[in-house]
Amino acid sequence: MKKKRPLTLYILIAMVLGIAVGYVCHDTFPDKKITTDIAAHISIATDVFLRLIKMIISLLVFSTLTVGIAHMGDGKAAGRIGAKAMGWFVSASLVSLTLGMVLSNWMQLGANLGLPLPPIDAVTGLKTSAFTLKDFVSHMVPKSPIEAMANNEILQVLVFSIFFGSALGALGEHGKKLTAVIDELAQVMLRITGAIMTLAPLAVFAAMASVVTTNGLGILVTFAKFMGGFYLGLFCLWILLIGGGFIFLGKSVFRLIGLIREPFLLAFSTASSEAAYPKLLDSLDKFGVQRKISSFVLPMGYSFNLDGSMMYCTFAVLFITQAYSIELSMGTQITMLLLLMLTSKGMAGVPRASLVVIAATLNQFNIPEAGLLLLMGVDQFLDMGRSATNAVGNAIATAVVAKWEGALDTEAHLTVVEKPVHIHAA
Repeated sequence: MKKKRPLTLYILIAMVLGIAVGYVCHDTFPDKKITTDIAAHISIATDVFLRLIKMIISLLVFSTLTVGIAHMGDGKAAGRIGAKAMGWFVSASLVSLTLGMVLSNWMQLGANLGLPLPPIDAVTGLKTSAFTLKDFVSHMVPKSPIEAMANNEILQVLVFSIFFGSALGALGEHGKKLTAVIDELAQVMLRITGAIMTLAPLAVFAAMASVVTTNGLGILVTFAKFMGGFYLGLFCLWILLIGGGFIFLGKSVFRLIGLIREPFLLAFSTASSEAAYPKLLDSLDKFGVQRKISSFVLPMGYSFNLDGSMMYCTFAVLFITQAYSIELSMGTQITMLLLLMLTSKGMAGVPRASLVVIAATLNQFNIPEAGLLLLMGVDQFLDMGRSATNAVGNAIATAVVAKWEGALDTEAHLTVVEKPVHIHAA
């Protein structure tokens, strides 16, 4: 039988072709309006792909998480797993923010920029508001599960699924029929996911071509110092995350990194963590993580464990202060770090979330919000790195929690399951 080429290869080819086509379009049509129009039409494929992902992700999270919790049988197990996951998320968040602060102060990426700075009163067009604990907590609980799913509010879907799954588990034998139906729904959603993923290379091609057509490769040269520093920071973060995984998973953490190469590339090339979710779930299945763990911890990670996004927030805020020659004491920087630690937890489901969180933080410390205009031109390229890092961080976190719970099937490391994996009790 002819061996099937991996999706990773097609994604890599699509990325290279997309950059090449984008460069030709940008070079051929110097008029900004024309290139913007061309990019808008090219990006239709990416927009459709991402909308298809959004179409399934809420039902996928609901069905897999509900069945996983129902099979746990009691709320204590869910509470224990949630506590362990949150412990890892908070630790990883502090590491990413602290590393970003240390590297930003060391490299001084915003100092002596050599570019005209936007006027302090320039408008960014981002809607920001003061962060309050009341708003965050009340937003966690959905007014309606249907509304939460319609708006792809993953955190709200997660909260409803925990209640629904716990109630199903408490019903015992009486809840098994409904649990089986929702289990079948999960398999249907996974089958649809497989069909959608065949379009991934086309979406990747369009995403890269669109970005390069609009901005050209010259903008990368202009901001090479900042982008290089940020990606160096992400590389250091990857090493720390993999090192943390190695402590608990041993050498098998490297197999996990190999298994998530497809969702990693997908998140990187489309600059969307959501796009990688279905493939990430599949990769964790192949690694041996029981679905009752991955379907619970992974959605939590999408709301509470955005390691790459948090590092970017630190880099961006300190870059702007350095560009405007604003001196911040270490105490102020630590306070800012803790504020980012809280505000970043509301990122999920918010368009251009990192920029909104950064703008809100700048307002809190009277730093010119206009400084964000410096970064908006390269934000897409930076978003690619932080989205991919979010995927790596969540995969490692999920595998570690599974190991702690004794829900990591080491025999699965030796084989790759091709057919859909049904959710069963451990």
